[in-house]
Amino acid sequence: MAISDFARAVEKRINSAGISYTERAGWHPSLAGYYGYGDVDKVRVFARVMMKAPDRENIQPRRGFRQFFTIQVGDHPVTIQAGNASVNTHTNSGGYVDFPVKNHGLEPGWQTVRIEAEGAEPVDAEVLILEPGTRFGVVSDIDDTILVTMLPRAVTAAYNSWFVRTNARKPVPGMTEFYEAILDEHPEIPFFYLSTGAWNTFHTLVNFIAKHALPKGPMLLTDWGPSQTSMFRSGQEHKRVQLRNLVIDFPDITWILVGDDGQHDPFIYGNFAEEHPDRVAALAIRQLSPSEHVLAHGTAAPLGEVLHRGMVPTIAGADGFDLRKQWVAMDEIRPGVLPHAFSSDANLSS
Repeated sequence: MAISDFARAVEKRINSAGISYTERAGWHPSLAGYYGYGDVDKVRVFARVMMKAPDRENIQPRRGFRQFFTIQVGDHPVTIQAGNASVNTHTNSGGYVDFPVKNHGLEPGWQTVRIEAEGAEPVDAEVLILEPGTRFGVVSDIDDTILVTMLPRAVTAAYNSWFVRTNARKPVPGMTEFYEAILDEHPEIPFFYLSTGAWNTFHTLVNFIAKHALPKGPMLLTDWGPSQTSMFRSGQEHKRVQLRNLVIDFPDITWILVGDDGQHDPFIYGNFAEEHPDRVAALAIRQLSPSEHVLAHGTAAPLGEVLHRGMVPTIAGADGFDLRKQWVAMDEIRPGVLPHAFSSDANLSS
C-alpha cells in the first residue's frame, strides 16, 4: 500500500469516527455554499456538507485555526436548484460538491442557486453568470498577491493562518488601486481568485475582499488532504487544472494573470501562456524582496525570471502601486485596448 493510500484510509477512518461521535452528541449535517460561475448555458456550483453542533453559531472574528477543524460528510445526497434546472448529486469523499448544471436559464450577473442536503438546512449560493460575448477576464492569486501571508516564511505564514484573528489580515499595498485601474478601462471584466488555500477559508476571504474594496469574484480554492498519489495535494497542479478548466469553460475569453514570484506563479503562468498563447493577454507579477526569495527557495532571484521572455506582455513590481503605474503606462502603446494587442515581444517588466 502506498503511503498516500494509507493516509487516505486513516483520514477516512478518523472522519467516520468523528461523524459517529458527533451524531450521538446531537450534531447534524450543515451546508456551506461557495461562489460559483458559468455562462448562460452552464453554471458550475460549489458547496460542502460538514457536521455542525446544534448550538454553534458562526461568530466572527475568530482565530484562524478554528476554520480548519471540520468533519466532512462524504457520499451525501445533495440537490441543486439553479434557475429552471434541478439536479441530484452526492458529495465526494471530502464532503464537496463541484457540479456543472446545464440549461439553467439564469440571467447574466450575480444570481443565486438553492442547495439542499439530506438532514441539513437549505442554503443559497451566489454564482456569477458571464455576459455573452465576454472577451476578457482576470485571474488573481490570493496569498502574497492581494493578502499578506508571507508564505515563504513558514513560521510567520503558520502564525498568520492559524492564530491571527480572521479580520486582522493585511492587504498587499496598492492592489485595490491596480484592480480599479483595470476596471476603469473595462467595468464589466470578471475577476476570478485562484489559490492553493483551503475552502475552509472561503468566508474569511469573502470578508477580506469586501473590506478592502477588491473586486468580488468566484474563488477556486482546494482541499489540503491526501490525494490519490501523494500525502498532500499539489498546489501547482491545482492551479494548472483550474486554469485549463477556465479555458474549457470560456473558450472565447483572454485572461490577465496576476500573481507573485515568491513561489511558482511565474512558472505556472508562463507555462500556461506557452500552451495557450492566444488565451493570455498579460502577466502581472508582484515581486517579493530578495530576503523573502532566499527563504522561499534559496536564491535571491525570482524563480520565474527565465519564463518572462516576451511570450506575452509582462509587468512586475513590488506592490500594486507599481503594477498600476505600469498598467496605466501601457496606454501610451495600446490606447483603449487590452495588452493582447501588443506585438509578441512586448515586455514592460522592471
